Amino acid sequence: MQQEVLKHCISDTNFRIEGKPFYRGKVRNVYTLSDTILGIVVTDRISAFDHIMKEAIPFKGQILNKLSEFAFQKVDDVLPVHVLDVPHPNVTIAKKCTPIPIEVVVRGYLTGHAWRLYKNGGRLLCGVKLPDGMKEHQKFEQPILTPATKATEGHDEDISEMEILQRGIVEPKLWEEIRTTAFRLFERGTEIAAKQGLILVDTKYEMGLFNGELTLIDEVHTSDSSRYFYSEGYEIRLKGGEQQRQLSKEFLREWLMDKGFRGLEGQIQPTLPDTFRWSIYQRYAELFETLTGRSFQPTVIEDINEDLREVFSPYM
Repeated sequence: MQQEVLKHCISDTNFRIEGKPFYRGKVRNVYTLSDTILGIVVTDRISAFDHIMKEAIPFKGQILNKLSEFAFQKVDDVLPVHVLDVPHPNVTIAKKCTPIPIEVVVRGYLTGHAWRLYKNGGRLLCGVKLPDGMKEHQKFEQPILTPATKATEGHDEDISEMEILQRGIVEPKLWEEIRTTAFRLFERGTEIAAKQGLILVDTKYEMGLFNGELTLIDEVHTSDSSRYFYSEGYEIRLKGGEQQRQLSKEFLREWLMDKGFRGLEGQIQPTLPDTFRWSIYQRYAELFETLTGRSFQPTVIEDINEDLREVFSPYM
């Protein structure tokens, strides 16, 4: 089954709507269906260090789409969300929002990118001063906000809140609403994770405006946008200086770094072996099932392009 499924990943779509814009992101293909509605196809592509891997991951798109649907429903009382319908395992119908060009990253723990900066002597991350004497994976006294610019090409870049305001990227009143809401979303995500024996370590939020109203877009609290630790044994592993049991894409980044790839110019992107691709699928399914308490039931898609023709037609 593994080999058959690996051949049928949804790496891309070739369906197009004449006269309508089309956008291909790292993972999502976005179709404009009307002046106010988008059709978002969540493919099986996977990215790391702002590079799309050459090989896709089976059913990853379905897992992300279904996990986002679950997570959006859990936070829509905190902030309006862009989801209108999920009519297909790989498709979300959404409000067409004007995106805010900032990734709003909230960190509760010193790990990942923050730890790599910290262990090299850095004590300032996006304008936030980090205390001395911290260990990898240690919890901050309070979650911190470390935004990044949303690059159309190349790498996203860290930016401080002061720079966002000084450069006029977001006006002050709207930014205050964004930062306040981001911490509320992180608090809600933390509560949901805790009930399932998980720790929400860090996450990114993307927001936009729909008819002038701040709206949560893209995805929320998924394995592509978030990092989770298992709660059980966290303190023991922290005291012993051991790595945490986690559900995130960090294991892919670590695998790539072991192969000498960090997304830097001149580095050759390694090929993901089929066995590793399958293990990535299993990790994504594990997070879905742990976080939702539901079994993941994959759907084999025979022809995504034909499906889109049918799924999009009511909205065009």
